[in-house]
Amino acid sequence: MSDAPTKTFPKRIFSGIQPSGGLTLGNYLGALKRFAQAQDAGIETIYCMVDLHAITVWQEPSKLRHATRELAAGFLASGIDPKRSILFNQSQVPAHAELAWIFNCVARMGWLRRMTQFKDKAGKHAEEASVGLFAYPNLMAADILAYHATHVPVGEDQKQHLELTRDIAIKFNHDFGVDFFPVVEPVIEGAATRVMSLRDGTKKMSKSDPSDQSRINLTDDADAIAAKIRKARTDPEPLPETLEGLEGRAEARNLVNIYAALADMTPEAVLAEHGGQGFGVFKPALADLAVAKLSPLNAEMRRLMQDVAEIDRILGEGADRADAIAAPIVAKTRDIVGMVGSRRG
Repeated sequence: MSDAPTKTFPKRIFSGIQPSGGLTLGNYLGALKRFAQAQDAGIETIYCMVDLHAITVWQEPSKLRHATRELAAGFLASGIDPKRSILFNQSQVPAHAELAWIFNCVARMGWLRRMTQFKDKAGKHAEEASVGLFAYPNLMAADILAYHATHVPVGEDQKQHLELTRDIAIKFNHDFGVDFFPVVEPVIEGAATRVMSLRDGTKKMSKSDPSDQSRINLTDDADAIAAKIRKARTDPEPLPETLEGLEGRAEARNLVNIYAALADMTPEAVLAEHGGQGFGVFKPALADLAVAKLSPLNAEMRRLMQDVAEIDRILGEGADRADAIAAPIVAKTRDIVGMVGSRRG
């Protein structure tokens, strides 16, 4: 689709993370750290725990509640200021589910069938997957467009869904002859923030990996962090002095990228400093850096989780602020579609 709106929308960032398991170093470097930095850009920032997305696969209720609060603690400990950003969990704002239904009627089945992530998650059991798992890219579009967000930080694995969001916005605007929804711009993570598995440098670090040794959890203590880095898979060659020397060395590249992201350096600068070193020297340096950066975050998450009522209060206030933005947008959407009455918004 090529139709694009001519209206200028104020810049607004939206992003969300599923509360479906513990946070990892990949979540921190690829998302949370960047979310905190975005608060300094002078753009409104809205961050969401997408618990409606989490239930597209079975979640034990008490674990979902815990994971949602722990994720909120991770946002806060990473530097998200609930006064400077809007921080909330998705299910508290009805606009997400309501707009998702309208988008279910805008998106085409063929679009959703092309979504590779559904194929990856459902595998050979697509007929047994929930309708929600199949249609959740429409909910993701609603998450973004309910706030007229213009920019969304995403990893490469979500880029296809963001393209669908753009298609939905363009089709809605075209079908109803309006210039109402923005065509959102992706903010793609860079190489230094795409954290790979410590056991296989070709795979992204994931909280769903069966091996706990493949990832650093934000709840890991200093000893666990250091031990996992010491045991991370590498090769026998020393670090090169240039990036070209990392070609074909996925595990070495991953550790260099992790060091760079933690130290706020470029990978080139890391190699300028550590090139020629063996991993017997580089891994302890990386472990010390990781412990220094992550231990305060770990301690703050533990402190926050001692007072879940305060976490719930922050999320409730964030939901009220989010609803104040989204409800009028959804009310106008209903009016554009031709629905009678507007009791909210």
